[in-house]
Amino acid sequence: MSGVRRIGRLLIYGRRYAVQAIASVVLLAAVGLLDAFRVVLIGPIFNTVLNPKSPERDLSLFSGRFHFSLQQLVPSHFHNPWSVVAYALIVSTVLKGICDYAGTYLVNYAGFGMITDMRDDLYQAILRRSVQFFQKHATGTILSTIINDIERVQFAMSSVLSEFLQQFFTLIFTAWFALILGGKLAWVLVIFIPVVISSARRVGRSVRHTTRHGQDKLAEIQNILHETITGNRIVKAFTMERWETTRFKEAARRLFRANLNSVRAQAISSPLMDVIGAIAIVLLLLLGREQINKGALNVGTFFAFIVAVFKLYDPVRKFALFYNSFQQALGASGNIFEFMDEQDTVRDRAHAHAVKAFREEIRFDNVRFSYHSEEGEREVLSGINLTVPRGEVVAFVGPSGAGKTTLVNLIPRFFDVTGGRLLLDGQDVRDLKIDSLRKLIGNVTQETILFNDTVRNNIAYGQPDVPLEKVKEAARVALAHDFISAMPEGYDTVVGEKGFRLSGGERQRLAIARALLKNAPILILDEATSSLDTESESLVQAALSNLMAGRTVFVIAHRLSTVRRATRIAVVEAGQITAVGSHEELLHTSPMYQRLYQLQFADDADTSTEPAMAAGVKA
Repeated sequence: MSGVRRIGRLLIYGRRYAVQAIASVVLLAAVGLLDAFRVVLIGPIFNTVLNPKSPERDLSLFSGRFHFSLQQLVPSHFHNPWSVVAYALIVSTVLKGICDYAGTYLVNYAGFGMITDMRDDLYQAILRRSVQFFQKHATGTILSTIINDIERVQFAMSSVLSEFLQQFFTLIFTAWFALILGGKLAWVLVIFIPVVISSARRVGRSVRHTTRHGQDKLAEIQNILHETITGNRIVKAFTMERWETTRFKEAARRLFRANLNSVRAQAISSPLMDVIGAIAIVLLLLLGREQINKGALNVGTFFAFIVAVFKLYDPVRKFALFYNSFQQALGASGNIFEFMDEQDTVRDRAHAHAVKAFREEIRFDNVRFSYHSEEGEREVLSGINLTVPRGEVVAFVGPSGAGKTTLVNLIPRFFDVTGGRLLLDGQDVRDLKIDSLRKLIGNVTQETILFNDTVRNNIAYGQPDVPLEKVKEAARVALAHDFISAMPEGYDTVVGEKGFRLSGGERQRLAIARALLKNAPILILDEATSSLDTESESLVQAALSNLMAGRTVFVIAHRLSTVRRATRIAVVEAGQITAVGSHEELLHTSPMYQRLYQLQFADDADTSTEPAMAAGVKA
């Protein structure tokens, strides 16, 4: 995306705050005018106020065809030159301060407001992205865009923009007054304009490139931080602290070098402007001396002109810094708009409609699925044909990597089929609105995701207004009420990040309670008990038995107790369903199932958890 288009999109976010933005421009223009006006006062101060013997009583700000007297701006009862100048100086300073305060506040209001809207849109865009998006982009890169890139744009569109407007109008009005005061002498400054603009553009391009490189290196550090903090137990278990520290230091060193490159690009602008400004001042002093000797200028006017030129120097010098900041913001906005504009492979079709209920069956009709990556296309599923009537429990078994998880992930459209059709009550799921489809589906996985919030809010996730009694009822059915009640604050207990204050079985039962409260007619269980000990599995299996009652269930399981409860079992090999039947049937007809049974299920057969499950159902 070009820089012009990025600027246009940034300005679109400012439309909502147009009133504040316009008001701030007017107020900061007044600041620039009043700032320049105080410079012009130097002329009458030197010519009249500090020269009492001067016969001239007219406090002229400008002479010639632009003649304007200071007395025209002050009340008529001020006659003394000192009082007239004092009044004008104090009033202009007070007004400048008021306009500066109000203008700065309003421009920051507009800047922070538009960035808040942009941050909200970016978060919403990322949150609605398909699973493939999160597989493509590292967590650190996403966090860096939401936090660091937004921060760069925010700084430019609030603090920098405020000062830029003030300095811009100071430059405009001071330059105008300098032209009037200096006459032909002022046109000498014109020869420096191309030099300033050309230098600023070259520096700006370099800054934008180095800023983007620095942001990428910062994202790398955030990715390492995310991995090591969330995976701290693995780091400790393998005693990899030293290796991770080395990896972090290397990334930090790369960021250090990138930051130095950025500073190197930015730091040249201020000295460059200093040199250009010094040359201009020296040239003006040389020419001005000749003008005074000829009587074309008086000392007061020339001094006011020189002060005006010095006043110009500060905005011109800062403009290089402003330009650098805006280039940094444009560079940072690249990832922001890239994430916003990225097209999802899974999205609602133009004429998709909402589905309100699940009544009959789910059917896989010659379904195929392939993962697309930079390395090419990799087929994971092919020729999947399976019909699951409402109320049936289907278990998927097979070796690791066979495609079981991918298969069930097609149902809530975490991915879309790349061939064939997946039908719900005879309707292609791609013709249904995604939100309405996912409301019909509950999910309980091995890696239970809990939020750093209360037990109640975790169970009632997505349903903040549900009564506490319903939450407790779901917890009782999930066999979680007893351990919740034993906690210090009961349902108001905060479970910690990812629920780390709870055991694995307790986390699973909270997830089951959450699925129960959602009360979806379709349920997906993805290896929901594979990581639990026997006692915890017994409780979770009992809770699952309650959850599965009356629902259409798709189970990926490695435990015999779960598989035996299925109405049918589907054997998945190399992306294909090679056999479908009951446990007893498959033991005689499917060599793969026989091998899995011998390798994975034989030990479970001796310690079956069926009694515990039955007890849970009775409870």
